[in-house]
Amino acid sequence: MATNRDYYEILGVPKTAHLDEIKRAYRKLALQYHPDRNKSKEAEVKFKEINKAYEVLSDQQKKQAYDQFGASAFEQEPFGGAQGGPFGGSGQQTGRYGPFTYTYTTSGEAPDVDFGGFSDPFEIFEQFFGGASPFGRRQRRTTYSLNISFMEAVHGAQKRVTLDGKTQTIKIPAGVDDSSRIRFGEYDVIVGVTPDSRFNRQGYDIITEKEISFPQAALGDEVNVLTIDGDIKIRIPAGTQSNAIIRLRDKGVPHVQSTGRGDHYVRIKVIVPKHLTRSQKEILRGFEEEKRHKRGWF
Repeated sequence: MATNRDYYEILGVPKTAHLDEIKRAYRKLALQYHPDRNKSKEAEVKFKEINKAYEVLSDQQKKQAYDQFGASAFEQEPFGGAQGGPFGGSGQQTGRYGPFTYTYTTSGEAPDVDFGGFSDPFEIFEQFFGGASPFGRRQRRTTYSLNISFMEAVHGAQKRVTLDGKTQTIKIPAGVDDSSRIRFGEYDVIVGVTPDSRFNRQGYDIITEKEISFPQAALGDEVNVLTIDGDIKIRIPAGTQSNAIIRLRDKGVPHVQSTGRGDHYVRIKVIVPKHLTRSQKEILRGFEEEKRHKRGWF
């Protein structure tokens, strides 16, 4: 389906969004606009737009082409993917549902594939249709929930749990996020992460706010900033404005499946004092008087 709308706009994510952000946005919108759940007239159109946007932005090569050439890079590409599925082989049924490529076989385990944030095709059909799966019978893995703290999620942890009467240790890899699914033996563990009021996590990036005084903003200074690895000193350039962003490269959350890390963004908030002494007021009046004889302060 052709569309003139920006794919990032359709999914409601910025152009700097990581893959996990794109997946979460798609999952939410797909559930909201699937025609079997949403009977509004525009739901089917929006659902097709969402699928097309996700199909492109979830593929690194397609995403790069889209970022460079826009939607025109895919005008000759049929929506729905290659026929027969990517796995093939006798005894297998393959297909595609929007961006979901699935393989079902009557014996053995299906290969690991990406279902846009859903754990497998059974889960998406359960959420869309209330359990009406077209794939037939398959033994489901037992699922458990495990709550961990924000810091345990970003740094990783080992948790002692009791599964089927046995106490075992689960290793939580660094970088997991809320609703991440971890395979542990014959079980699936869904992680719930308790938010931390000090940090706002966006994918693998961290966003915090730092308050500074008017003199610090005007003159510049060095201040301490709390990161997930502890306090570090950063330099506030002279003339910094309120809401300015300072980027701390590689100070964000570790990537789950690689050695990379996100970034930490510090939003500066300049605090204007509510109460001034007489001498402070005189200094500011003199500052204002001097400004009148010049074009500006900066």
